[in-house]
Parts: sequence; C-alpha cells; structure tokens
Amino acid sequence: MIPELSTKLSDVDTITEGFAELGYICSKSIATALYIAGNLGKPLLVEGPAGVGKTELANTMATFADLPMIRLQCYEGLDEAKALYEWRYAKQLLYTQILRDKIGEVLGDAKTLQASMDRLHNHADLFFSEEFVAPRPLLKALREENGCVLLIDEIDKSDHEFEAFLLEILSEFQVSIPELGTIKAKKRPIVFLTSNNTRELSDALKRRCLHLYVPFPDAALERNILKARVPEITEHLMRQLVSFVQGVRELDLKKHPSVSETIDWAKALMLLNASELDGDLVRETLNVILKFEEDIAAVDRQVLDLVRQAEKAAPVAMDK
Repeated sequence: MIPELSTKLSDVDTITEGFAELGYICSKSIATALYIAGNLGKPLLVEGPAGVGKTELANTMATFADLPMIRLQCYEGLDEAKALYEWRYAKQLLYTQILRDKIGEVLGDAKTLQASMDRLHNHADLFFSEEFVAPRPLLKALREENGCVLLIDEIDKSDHEFEAFLLEILSEFQVSIPELGTIKAKKRPIVFLTSNNTRELSDALKRRCLHLYVPFPDAALERNILKARVPEITEHLMRQLVSFVQGVRELDLKKHPSVSETIDWAKALMLLNASELDGDLVRETLNVILKFEEDIAAVDRQVLDLVRQAEKAAPVAMDK
C-alpha cells in the first residue's frame, strides 16, 4: 500500500465515512473490499450490471486518496499500442533527417567500414529509446512518481489476447518492452477493473484480482444514495420513487433501470417541481429510466399498479 494511504484506508468505517462525504454511499461489502484491496495492494475486479457505480467507485477512490486518475477504456481490438505505448514516428522521422544531414559529422574520422558502421549503430539505437516513446494509460500509470488510481474500464469488452497481455502488469506491476527492457512501477497504482459480465473473464486474470460484485442496491441503500446525490428531494417523493424503481426491476425487461438512472429521474422530477408520483407524471418521464421502447410499453401497462405500490410503501417506510 502507498504509505500516505495508511490512515485513509485504516479501517472499513473510515472508508465508508470518507466516501460518503464525497457522495458515494458504500455498502459494507464494498467498503470491506476496498479496505482489503488497498492494504494488500491487489487489483480489484468490480463486476455487476451497468450503471451501479463501478466506474464511479474508482473515480471516488482517486479523489479520496488525492491521487491522479488514469483510465483505460477497453473495446474490441484494443492492443498494446493503444494501451501501453507506441513510438513517436514523426519524431523518429525528423531524427532520421537530421542524421542524414549530419552524416559527415557522425562518421568523423572513422577510417574503416566497420568503424563507420559501429558509429551509425550507436545513433540508430536512439530511435528506440524512451525519448521516442509515446506513453499510453498503462505506461503512464507505471511512471507516476507518487502513484495513481488506474481504471481498466469494461475489461469484458476487450479480447482474450489483451487479457493475457495484462497479466504481468496485474501481478508484478511491471511491463516488458523489447527495446527498453522491463519497466517497474515507480509506486504501485491502485488498480480497478470493471466488467458488465458480457463475457466470461479468464481464470488467470481473476486469480490476480480480488473480486467484488456490485448488484442493484436494496431500497434502503438506494434511498441513502439519493439523499447524497439529490439532497433537495423530499422524503416522501424519494421513498415513492425508490419503491417504484424497485418494482420496475422485478419486471421482465430488456434493461432494468440503473442507480445512475434513478438519480437522473430524481433530478428530472425536481426540475418539474414534482411533490409526488402520479400516473401521468410517470408516463411522461419513463424515458429517463428506461432506454428501450418495448420496456417503456411494458411498464406503461403496469404504471398504475406500480404507482399504487409506491404510494403504499412511502408512508409505511416513513412511519418506521
């Protein structure tokens, strides 16, 4: 663990309170996973549905730890050149031009062909030195003097070959570049990998990480999240809204509303000066929490039942 983080990651409660101050409401399992990963110096693989706060977890850790955030967005076909480094070809070309113009000075008083070749080889080696390297996210993370938070986002969208490429970084926090040798992290980064479970990840990658599954929150946790993110919402409307969303997630839909969409809906209702849910208001704003027309149509048929369920849930919850 980075020494400066020892007090911030001293216990689970400190993490929970610190993240809450930054607007991220941690469950006990999330805070415990952060505590263990931080103190063991292990990468944390965070899986779960889209929109439950996986990426935001890494962003909040960067703010909490006061470290720079370096993000690598994964996609199909991602390779070493985009993730680790590539050569500055324009700079190499310029160097070639300079070398050609100065060839007489380079060769100097070399008397033999071998001596001339030796001098040229010395200059040729500069083409593949760090001066000509353009670092990408992974190399930038290893080079950070004071450490960083490295987010490898949506790893499940990358190829199996890219997973294999990551193994050295995830286990040894170093990378081997043929022309430069082995580059070790100046200070071990805090590593997060996120996955939406669109494909199965390799056992080799999972062995190198601690695992955290972030599900949709229960009603109590989702209310706490809304209090933190939309503090102006009334207690009654908040409880109605959460009850409605929890009911929608029980339906057979193509995509269930995420936590981020619950927050967006709360903000939209505040913008509309809503004080409680009713059928017409819900129908007019369903597109905030549902992203497919067939899902909107399915929920529309049950809007009144869901609103009545929300109305019953809110006062009972408030009496508690």
